[in-house]
Amino acid sequence: MISKLNLENILFLDIETVPETAHYSDLDPTKQALWDAKSRYQRKEEYSAEEFYDRAGIWAEFGKIVCISVGYIKMEGEVRQFRVTSFYGDEVKILNDFKTLLNTHYQEQKYLLCAHNGKEFDFPYIARRMIIHHIELPNKLDLFGKKPWEVPHLDTLELWKFGDYKTYTSLKLLTNVLGIPSPKDDIDGSEVYDVYYKTKEIERIVVYCEKDTIAVAQIFLRLRGDQLLQEHEIIHV
Repeated sequence: MISKLNLENILFLDIETVPETAHYSDLDPTKQALWDAKSRYQRKEEYSAEEFYDRAGIWAEFGKIVCISVGYIKMEGEVRQFRVTSFYGDEVKILNDFKTLLNTHYQEQKYLLCAHNGKEFDFPYIARRMIIHHIELPNKLDLFGKKPWEVPHLDTLELWKFGDYKTYTSLKLLTNVLGIPSPKDDIDGSEVYDVYYKTKEIERIVVYCEKDTIAVAQIFLRLRGDQLLQEHEIIHV
């Protein structure tokens, strides 16, 4: 039961991704053909491959990570803090910095990673991008040969499903029904492409990513029956 987990042993996280290039035309002909084939069933006949390209960031083969935000709970006596920070900018640096964090502070078996839809998106996306960039996987992302109960990952979407595999519940919807302040008060995932490539406001993406990370922690606390984090308990470092 999640109520028995030590909150200080959990690293909450969220990632933001965009297409690997600003425009479809920036891809070489081979990659364009591969994107055409990959996206055919998702876009159907409504969009051309080029028109659909702004959504390429959801696939690790055609996208890149522009921000990883992480947060953890720290108890000092009766005082609770949630400390959140971000890695952003160059993708290789983001991945290496995140790997260093995991290897330095979260190497032991007791530590767990937690994200919303993390098992389907965040965790495999980070791992795939690391492999693409020839970065050796940290232990927390290297799942080869591990049994299901040995995987050190928590997923708030999976927890909310309670064994139901028929539906997807977004972070925005789940925070709403659980009475948690929405993290989507500025931009949402569909706008990250424009904010990154057109207005070039990476700081807005970082703020958005950190809000999502805080929301993941809030959902986890709510599922445990714990008190939600208050504004004064959240520390940006």
